Amino acid sequence: MSVLSAFMRGVTRLNDFVGRWIALLIFAMFAFLLLEVGFRYLLNAPTVWTNEFTQMLFGIYAVMSGGYIMAHRGHVNVDLLHSHLKPRKRAVLDLFTSVIFFIFTLALLWFGIDMAQESISSWETSYSAWNPPIWPVKLAIPLGTGLLVLQGLVKLLEDIAIAFNLDYYTPDQGEPEGEQL
Repeated sequence: MSVLSAFMRGVTRLNDFVGRWIALLIFAMFAFLLLEVGFRYLLNAPTVWTNEFTQMLFGIYAVMSGGYIMAHRGHVNVDLLHSHLKPRKRAVLDLFTSVIFFIFTLALLWFGIDMAQESISSWETSYSAWNPPIWPVKLAIPLGTGLLVLQGLVKLLEDIAIAFNLDYYTPDQGEPEGEQL
């Protein structure tokens, strides 16, 4: 069980590390948008690149943060039923819904890899007036999805442990925890 626990802790730490660094992109986006406003309205000299660059940064921000958000249980839930269940029944329900999660994320990973490979092979650009390369943004899709799938696997393992009343190590605490009803 220690190898599995080490895997779970490692994935969660990786997603935490990536998420904390990716979160800093919000400051860059803010700065570039302020720069654009300043150039446009104060100097009457709008830039060609700031809006497009900010959109690219936001795309990376959105796809790379999924694993971090899942690790911290920040994704949106429909809590009509879920929040009223005891932990063990909630874990059983999550086991069933994880099938839908993995179908979606693995499809996104499959098609994201294909899209990124095609984009990288042609050194794809945006074909705008600024014409920046967009293959790095498309490469972020399978990378971020891969991190999300790994964190989903951690969540699945936690749900299995809770549903079957097994002792497991939580990625955050590193101590054995049994399921209590």
